[in-house]
Amino acid sequence: MTLEVDQALKLLKEFSCVDVKLVESEIQKQQLQEALKLIVSLSDDQNFGICASSVSQAFNTLKNYLQALEYNHNIEDNLSLENNPVYLKFSTERKSYNLSDYQGKYRGVLITIFSDFNDRIVGTYGYLPLNLFS
Repeated sequence: MTLEVDQALKLLKEFSCVDVKLVESEIQKQQLQEALKLIVSLSDDQNFGICASSVSQAFNTLKNYLQALEYNHNIEDNLSLENNPVYLKFSTERKSYNLSDYQGKYRGVLITIFSDFNDRIVGTYGYLPLNLFS
């Protein structure tokens, strides 16, 4: 199934709201995966912001997203034994991350898309599901 850019942006924007939107079916999950892959393929760089219940969940989510989006970044986990909510920010441009405590209620992935030549796709999308690519 091939999505056009407009369809992909529309679907991603449905998940970009104050309330977390749940994926309701396997078909919707596949469409969301394809939409994100298309927009990422047209962009220059991305920042991932992952709000997770633990450090291991955050890093596993990041690894799954990066692998699905065909990045070969070797991320060194900062695996702590604490099981506290965290915010993990990763830059594909810098290939680095920042990890901090997170007290918010949301769980999911925010993706900021950067593009020098395609302003139409630039923006922040999410909260996308933590398990979108697992």
